[in-house]
Amino acid sequence: MHISLFDKIMNLKTLLELDAQLTKKMRIAENPGPLRTTAAFFAHSGDSWFWAVALIAAWLLGDVFWKRWAAIMLGALIIMAAIVLILKFAIRRKRPEGEWGDIYRSTDPHSFPSGHATRAFLLGTMGIFLGPFWMTILLIILAPLVALGRVAMGVHYLSDIVVGALLGIVGGIIGYAIYPAIYAWFVGWSGWVLW
Repeated sequence: MHISLFDKIMNLKTLLELDAQLTKKMRIAENPGPLRTTAAFFAHSGDSWFWAVALIAAWLLGDVFWKRWAAIMLGALIIMAAIVLILKFAIRRKRPEGEWGDIYRSTDPHSFPSGHATRAFLLGTMGIFLGPFWMTILLIILAPLVALGRVAMGVHYLSDIVVGALLGIVGGIIGYAIYPAIYAWFVGWSGWVLW
């Protein structure tokens, strides 16, 4: 059976409308109270600057295990940030309308895919491979809370975080598989041994 371009566009339009309706039901940005405060905390906890500072501190202050862990995680975050940025500027989906999150709206007006969800699920997935167990559990619990916080605070659609989560999981699996080769190339090129 042949599906016309019009039918494909109408199906996409229907999916986008459903996405917007579900997103609106999950949104609490305009409702003051403890749930909003909690959602805002988790929405911010996936910020790239926060993770960059934390990982650099872990690398500077940690033993060999933490230096390796932090360097691998930071490298994965940098590569994934570039991929997400390319996708965002290629797709150019506007963020949902709203007041909360001016910093995100002004510095990055595009919402698809969610960089926060990608980052959080990337860290959780890489944590499964790198350990330690307690940190893995923490990262796995944090990932969906960060992603849902972004929708609840109105800076992402539900589909933004679903695709971001899938991108982070796939990126984490691939990242762990290829990091030894990337690290060997980096050391060979720069001469800088990170751990």
